[in-house]
Amino acid sequence: MKLALGYLTSSISIIFISWIIGLIISAFIKETYFYKNKLSNLNFIRDEDTNRNIGLYIIKWIIKNTFFKFFNQKLKLNGRFTASELKILRYEMTKSEIDHLIAFVFVLPFVLFKIFNQQYLFATILMIVNTLMNLYPSLLQQQNKRRIDKSRLLSLKQQNTYSDNSNTFI
Repeated sequence: MKLALGYLTSSISIIFISWIIGLIISAFIKETYFYKNKLSNLNFIRDEDTNRNIGLYIIKWIIKNTFFKFFNQKLKLNGRFTASELKILRYEMTKSEIDHLIAFVFVLPFVLFKIFNQQYLFATILMIVNTLMNLYPSLLQQQNKRRIDKSRLLSLKQQNTYSDNSNTFI
């Protein structure tokens, strides 16, 4: 038990370091074509039933109702919002998503190293913590981006349907 607790604390420390690495690498690549056109539009899971089955809604509840809600205050909308606010929010979500993905990938060699050294318990704990603290937040941002994209599409359709509150279709 004491050994597992040590592995858990070490895993959490590695994850916090991975967050910093994710931020740094993301800052260097955010102006590249690959970031803007490929990474910004990732969508691993499109089906809401799959999100529910993997427990994404539990992670969402934890992030909204624990100290994690204080981590990135840019990822909040209060009350009514404009299309430009949605665009900014989507950008911040994309940045957060990619930061977490980079952090997730950064930790994978540590997991493989522990497996190679036959430290299976440490590898398992590290992979679970990495999944919960890097992969799931990234998947949550993807889900939120899909919701924003639907909302933006609806608002664009409403704007393009009528002109000046008249019954004239555009």
